[in-house]
Amino acid sequence: MKYFDLSVPLYHNCPAWPTHAFTEVSLEGVHGTTGAITERIDLNVHTGTHLDAPYHFIPQGKTIDEIPLEAFIGRAWIVDLTGIAGRTGIGAEDLEKHLGPVQKGDIVLYRTGWSLKRSYSPEYLNDWPYLTKEGAELLLSKGVKGVGTDGLSIGGWYEGAGRPSHEALLGAGVWLVEELIFPDELLTYKSCTFTAVPLNLRGFGGSPTRAYATVD
Repeated sequence: MKYFDLSVPLYHNCPAWPTHAFTEVSLEGVHGTTGAITERIDLNVHTGTHLDAPYHFIPQGKTIDEIPLEAFIGRAWIVDLTGIAGRTGIGAEDLEKHLGPVQKGDIVLYRTGWSLKRSYSPEYLNDWPYLTKEGAELLLSKGVKGVGTDGLSIGGWYEGAGRPSHEALLGAGVWLVEELIFPDELLTYKSCTFTAVPLNLRGFGGSPTRAYATVD
């Protein structure tokens, strides 16, 4: 069994959604003073590798704690779109040829290479390739239970916080995971077992997550 960590690191002032407050890390305990190191973190839960629950966009949708833990684990298919240009909409025609093996209840993860640009650059924070409403509807027709990307969001910055694809997927009860990172070796496998474990945050629309893949 091989394990691949698909999570970007969280740290003080790490890159995040442009309109969110900076992530702040501080110390509440220090070795030699309080007897132990204890840290405090102040961040928006949609920072770094994180899950979106339907409630994020859908007022009557499930919150992160209302989704069974086993829903965040399953067979995933990786669509390699590495090298796609920024601000490009990923539509049904871009995905269809990759989705042949996908079955109901599977997870689709698409890699654009955007995680390699992670920084406070305008390119990373605004110009990532995004899933269009039509692309989202194709994934829904396959019966997927989750969709993930290495971009800052499933939807595009210039679409108004990515509303079309978020509404289509979250409105159908599909969870989303954003800001993944895909090791090159993982792309040599057609599929993997994907796990994204959220915090048990009561009433929240999302959660930071440790996402990873395993292959036999």
